[in-house]
Amino acid sequence: MTDKGPRRWAAFLVGGALNTGISYTVFLILQNWVHYQVAYGIAYAFGVVLSYWYNAKFVFQVPLSWGGLFSYPVVYVVQYLASALLLSALVGALDVPAELAPLLVTLVMIPATYVMTRHVLRWSHIPGKTIT
Repeated sequence: MTDKGPRRWAAFLVGGALNTGISYTVFLILQNWVHYQVAYGIAYAFGVVLSYWYNAKFVFQVPLSWGGLFSYPVVYVVQYLASALLLSALVGALDVPAELAPLLVTLVMIPATYVMTRHVLRWSHIPGKTIT
């Protein structure tokens, strides 16, 4: 592991925790004015954009780009599908209690999400197409 490895992991974990807290706060505020499903959708989309900004800027130090912004949600789609499949396998095939299984899924998905995020951000960076 390189010198930046542990720092990147720590920054990734801190960013995830901050993003969760901020997105949840946005949800709580918005649900005072709009239906909770609308509030959740807005807060979720806000969290995706915030996650992109934070990970590009502070974790992987790649310039912000339109390509990165629009390709970043792929991480969330893949993460959800993989998580749903893993959850189903743990509960259905391995008889892991449904209350415990999401925690195990999270432990597996954090490193997978880190790798997917790194690849999407590096792949999507096109020099000269940055967001200013």
